[in-house]
Amino acid sequence: MTLRLFDRTVMILDVLASQKTIKNAVLMETLNISHVTLRKDLEELEKRGIVRCAHGVVSLDEANNTGKRMAFNYLLKRKIAKIAADTIDSGETVMVGSGSCCALLVEELAFAKRSVTIITNSTYIVNFIRDFSNNKIIFLGGYFQPCSQVAIGPMTINCAQQFHSDKYFLGTDGFDMDKGFTGRDQLQVETALGLAKCANNVFVLTESVKFKQQGTCALIQLDKITGVYTDDGIPKEAEAALLKNNVELFKVSIADELSKWKK
Repeated sequence: MTLRLFDRTVMILDVLASQKTIKNAVLMETLNISHVTLRKDLEELEKRGIVRCAHGVVSLDEANNTGKRMAFNYLLKRKIAKIAADTIDSGETVMVGSGSCCALLVEELAFAKRSVTIITNSTYIVNFIRDFSNNKIIFLGGYFQPCSQVAIGPMTINCAQQFHSDKYFLGTDGFDMDKGFTGRDQLQVETALGLAKCANNVFVLTESVKFKQQGTCALIQLDKITGVYTDDGIPKEAEAALLKNNVELFKVSIADELSKWKK
């Protein structure tokens, strides 16, 4: 059976998520695909900043931070991004923060060929969709943080205040029952809070595993959030806390039919 590009992408990233680095020949044999097909797939993934290829080896270790994180739970993140993208209509202006789910959200909008204006402080997202001409991109300047490929700080917030959007989508590093969603980087958190004030509605995109982790900084409280896009693996107590604060909850199935290929 000939696999679709999307299925092959999921499988390649599934292998890399556990192996981190693997020889092309081994990957080709594992997935039962030709050298030409694998080369084309890897070129596309490298172009998107998800993997790095050199000397017959493909690796996540040399990929940028957002791209590297995108490889983990890729299919699940893609599902989450798609249901969020389906709520955005052509002609809308949306603000999108950094993170792998957010990058996939923007890519879903590009694939759907919707004419959407995207305001972002993520250079990764800008590069991710630069070849899709149907989207307008407004990049918010500021202090550039290379590890996360985002602009942060007061200048970024000041830039954001020149615009207004109905929806702001952001990722998260963790969750706390008392503090709400959390982040690891203080400057990123302060910037995200500033951007959130420029939108009518704030939505968090995250896979359920983040509800079992904690960041070091409080990111955004539950009463400031309109909705959360996640999967049905979310802990019951976290789900109850969201609903108690009138947060809309959108869940995709965590079941991964494509995982059967490994069996």
